[in-house]
Amino acid sequence: MTSTAGEGSASLVSFAGTDTDAAVTELAGMYAGRAWRSSRTEGEYWYRYVGVGDDRMSVRRSQMNGSLHGDVAVEGEIVVQWIDSGTASLEVGGTEVRMQPGVPTLFPIERRFDVDYRDWDQRLVHLRRDLVLDVASERYLVDGAVDFDTTTPPTAGSVDRWRRTVASSVHALRTAGADSLAWQESQREVARSLLEMYRFRAEPAPVGWSGHRNARIRTAVEYLHANAHEPLTVTDVARAADLSVRGLQEAFQRTLDRSPMQYLREVRLRRCHDDLAAATPGQVSVADVAARWGFTHMGRFSGEYLRRFGEYPKQTLRR
Repeated sequence: MTSTAGEGSASLVSFAGTDTDAAVTELAGMYAGRAWRSSRTEGEYWYRYVGVGDDRMSVRRSQMNGSLHGDVAVEGEIVVQWIDSGTASLEVGGTEVRMQPGVPTLFPIERRFDVDYRDWDQRLVHLRRDLVLDVASERYLVDGAVDFDTTTPPTAGSVDRWRRTVASSVHALRTAGADSLAWQESQREVARSLLEMYRFRAEPAPVGWSGHRNARIRTAVEYLHANAHEPLTVTDVARAADLSVRGLQEAFQRTLDRSPMQYLREVRLRRCHDDLAAATPGQVSVADVAARWGFTHMGRFSGEYLRRFGEYPKQTLRR
């Protein structure tokens, strides 16, 4: 049985049942699942799924006495999950991650991956991608990419803060409502606690970045991010920021310790990384992606890529 609440309601989705085929249909539908299968384990088979929130952030609980296997893809969202009981594992690009009870784990971002769950009680938090980027921009020079370092496990302190902020957000939703300022601000606090659990891979914003003095260079940076796919010149950027070429170059050197074109090259390098991470090996080549973002010297490109991301482009493509 499935029910979905209307716009502005705290209840987002809720369903439950005792049939394996129905479980596959309903659960796979939530996560663009393909080739899913579910089966009985010991005891009576059942499943439940409930979520509260809105399209910017939702908090969900998934439970099953049974097993579930399949693949998952989420778009436009960052999903954090953890299990309170049972077993669960993710596999992406041949690498398996076994979840530990109580330890938040990020869904692979913008990549399809396999899941294997058994007799579980799972919590999930869905955060819209642009919400995470907006909060990240308070501390980082964001370029439209969402990339976290998941190689280092979160500290006990950051996990504790994450749990407290998630619980506080649910309380705000239930007591103040989905249209309240309290709920909106609690969403941002959850995103901030995510940035404390897993390091966001972006350059920290300079001191005073949000001040009036840096308004024009912020405009230039935004212009570079939005138009990185175009054949830009320093004159184009200066015009967009309403600065002279010399004024733009001096501002970049003073604030970001590099030239506008060096900054643009770094943005394009990041876009290459994103495209390679999302690509399917055999359907696209490193050379294709590099050329798409203006890199024509493959040896130099591979060296820059290695220094920036700690691996060669072909390794990212194969993951």
